Amino acid sequence: MVDVFKALADPTRRAILDELVDRDGQTLFELCTRLISRHGLGSSRQAISQHLALLEEAGLVRTRREGRSKFHHVDVAPLQGLADRWTVAHRKESQ
Repeated sequence: MVDVFKALADPTRRAILDELVDRDGQTLFELCTRLISRHGLGSSRQAISQHLALLEEAGLVRTRREGRSKFHHVDVAPLQGLADRWTVAHRKESQ
C-alpha cells in the first residue's frame, strides 16, 4: 500500500495515469508525446520510463509486449483496495 501512495504522490505519475485512463495501451513514445502536448511536461523518455517502472511496481500499471513494442495499461485494482479498506472500516463503525 505504501507503494501506491508513493506512486500517486508525484504529479507526473498522476498525469501518466490520467493519460492511460483516457487512452489505455500506450507505448512510451505515445505517452511522452501526449504528456508534452496535453500537460506541458517535457520530461525525457528515460524519466517517463522510470515513472512507469514505479507505477508498475505499485501495481497501477501493467505492461504487455507485442513484437518490439511495450504497451502500458492502467490497473485500478490497488486503488479499489484502498477504497475498500476505509469503506469497510467506516461501515463497521456506523453499525
